[in-house]
Amino acid sequence: MPQIRVVLAEDGDLLRAGVLALLDAYDDIDVVATATSLPELLAAVEEHRPDVLLTDIRMPPDFTDEGIRAAGELRRTHPDTGVVALTQYSDVEYALDLVRDGSDGRGYLLKERVADVDELVAALRTVAAGGSVIDQIVVDALMATGTRRHDSLLDRLTPRELEVLGMVARGMTNAAVAGELVITDRAVEKHINSILTKLDLPADAPVHRRVAATLVFLSEAGVGGGVAPRR
Repeated sequence: MPQIRVVLAEDGDLLRAGVLALLDAYDDIDVVATATSLPELLAAVEEHRPDVLLTDIRMPPDFTDEGIRAAGELRRTHPDTGVVALTQYSDVEYALDLVRDGSDGRGYLLKERVADVDELVAALRTVAAGGSVIDQIVVDALMATGTRRHDSLLDRLTPRELEVLGMVARGMTNAAVAGELVITDRAVEKHINSILTKLDLPADAPVHRRVAATLVFLSEAGVGGGVAPRR
């Protein structure tokens, strides 16, 4: 199994040590450096050229959105380095910012996923391979609000299309959607193509169209109960 070289950026001593210990059990994960601030993070990536940066979103010097800013900078300077951002908040704005320049090689997970190390490692593997991961809790929390803003793009969709998009946002495959709705795979494909067209998602969009549709769903869903605001 090929090695995945990881730089870990986390300013909390206990969490950083815990993540290191957990990842050490996986033969294909090699943490080549750690960092505790944005400058250290960028220097470590420049020196070690990792496959993936696993980073907290908030860290020194400002404790705002350093991890997101790092992802944007690395998209320009080290496009082959994936980024998995960890946060304690299911904040859709951070997720949108993370993939604004493209979703390939980007992941957004809540810190509680560290306790489920298999899921964390699966995200690292997916992002290292150029894929993208959006934490299911982020999706579920926003969908649970049941509201969306006025003049939403989602108003363009039929009730069935909105239902299909909700299932896609939960990470369901076309086959799983077909089974749930008792329709054919071809019918699901037609619904999804219609959704992408109605949401004005061009085939050459920098974000994968299926991921982009999910992010539109999240951004239009509104942020309400159970979703912590930014401080």
